[in-house]
Amino acid sequence: MRESRSVVLKGGVVIDETGERTSDVVVQNGAIAAVGPDLGGDRVIDAGGCVVAPGLVDLHTHLRQPGREEAETVESGARAAALGGFTAVMAMPNTTPAIDSAAVVREVLDLGAVAAVDVYPTGAITVGRHGERLAPMAEMAELGVRLFTDDGCGVQDDRLMRRALEYSTALGVTLAQHCEVASLSEGTHMNEGEWSSRLGIPGQPAEAEELMVMRDLALARLTGARLHFLHLSTRGSVAMVAAAKGGGLTVTAEAAPHHFTLTDTCCGGFDPVFKVHPPLRTADDVAAVKAGLADGTVDAIATDHAPHPPEEKEKPFDQAPPGMLGLEYALALAITELELEIQEVLALLSWRPAAIARIKDRHGGPIAEGRPANICVLDPREEWVIDGSGGASRSSNVPYEGRRVRGRIRHTFVDGEPVVFEGMAQR
Repeated sequence: MRESRSVVLKGGVVIDETGERTSDVVVQNGAIAAVGPDLGGDRVIDAGGCVVAPGLVDLHTHLRQPGREEAETVESGARAAALGGFTAVMAMPNTTPAIDSAAVVREVLDLGAVAAVDVYPTGAITVGRHGERLAPMAEMAELGVRLFTDDGCGVQDDRLMRRALEYSTALGVTLAQHCEVASLSEGTHMNEGEWSSRLGIPGQPAEAEELMVMRDLALARLTGARLHFLHLSTRGSVAMVAAAKGGGLTVTAEAAPHHFTLTDTCCGGFDPVFKVHPPLRTADDVAAVKAGLADGTVDAIATDHAPHPPEEKEKPFDQAPPGMLGLEYALALAITELELEIQEVLALLSWRPAAIARIKDRHGGPIAEGRPANICVLDPREEWVIDGSGGASRSSNVPYEGRRVRGRIRHTFVDGEPVVFEGMAQR
């Protein structure tokens, strides 16, 4: 519930898309009541040495509900998101059943209504995510769905994807593509290269991703549609998106933390915790993703938080499902691993993804009077070691165990409610 008494975040450095300044921030009745020096309130929270910023926005969260509640629920995933500084998440549609109808959208909206952060369902492009016929996007759009994807698999049929893009322009929504050509990726479990050969594990070539990026850029040019690329992982993909943007196409892209922090060498011990799709790539690809994040080719960092229960993730490498946890670690990994100023990191995690999701009326906007009080407070200097517990998630498939990182969330406010206080979830 909203904080009815006023709360002042005292002495922090406010960073948003307008710049950086030292200011107090007063929160009351779900909104930012004042920003400026020497402000008072009924309750004072010391933000000295901390950054006060718009809440983070995750474009790519697997909450698993409905259907896979043993791995995650909307409630547990939202709690993990809040601990990571997120105030909004986009719930991916590869649930059971898929989010491919108004009924399932409503179910996720109802579950999200009592969650710790704002949960925005994404809709499937095709019925059941089977890639055979378009889902009823219009009825989902009427409920507020603005991002559609068959995430987990790309739309393989060229003509169907063209129709989907044309339909999306009429509806005013965005399509997000998981770029993976099935005929090249089927039966593969890691990146194709030196390490897949050494380990004897069937590998997925970079071209499986890049061919679909190439096709969809051509279709975006043909249709004039808005297009978003999920979790880019290869040097070639980043280069093609850069060229497309230079040519005036309305395309955006995201990268996941594991694709700028881990390489395919991590698979050397056959530990399924490092199995993910698209797979961990080479050091050269990691460098390209980092460069793309730095120069604006890649617009956002998205967690691709993909929980799996231990009994699934502990299967042999070739049988285990792909996916890693990310919500509680994304900010610290970005601060630690990317050679970027804190404002640039926050842009990648807050206001740029909010713009892609088209939710800047509530999230990612400036810290200014009258704005919704969706805020995170982080200590950019605190060092900590990631453990393998999985935190608030119901799962524990953490690929970063033992890694020392810098930057930690102290507080997260959603509509003025402190859902995280002093690093502890409040609900």
